[in-house]
Amino acid sequence: MAEASRRVFLAVWPTPALAGRLDDIAAEAWALCGGRRMRRDTLHITLAFLGEMAESHLSRIGTAMETLAAARFSLSIDTLGYWKHKRIVWAGCRSWPAALDRLVSDIRGALVAAGLPGGEDSAFFPHVTLLRKAGAGEALPAFEAIDWPVAEWVLVESCRSDNGAAYRRLAGWPLT
Repeated sequence: MAEASRRVFLAVWPTPALAGRLDDIAAEAWALCGGRRMRRDTLHITLAFLGEMAESHLSRIGTAMETLAAARFSLSIDTLGYWKHKRIVWAGCRSWPAALDRLVSDIRGALVAAGLPGGEDSAFFPHVTLLRKAGAGEALPAFEAIDWPVAEWVLVESCRSDNGAAYRRLAGWPLT
């Protein structure tokens, strides 16, 4: 019998209050663009997507992440964008601190060193997906920038269902 697997990724997760502010922005964008709003409890920034992983490999992810030490930082969520080819409306940063780039680079390096997926050297652009299957995003709403203090990163399982993905936190690592 094949070993069970889980679909997992590493991310930074907003506090409930911050997720509420992002959800309010998503509601305004949805009024203009339509589409499918992401649920408040699923809003996040993906740092590394690992995909389907055998359950026996999950401890290797934890071991790899425990070797990292990274500083806390804050993000300024200050812009909305629309990816026409994916029909996604997202909230993101015009610029972000070098500490975030270092964290992503260190995570990817640790994954590669552990022989795990997710260490691909693709361009990283921090964003929170707000809407999927959205119409044209030429007239996105303006909003006041949101300060997001980031204190940890997490390993999350994505559980698919007819109602969309539900996410379950598996582990977390504090930033110092």
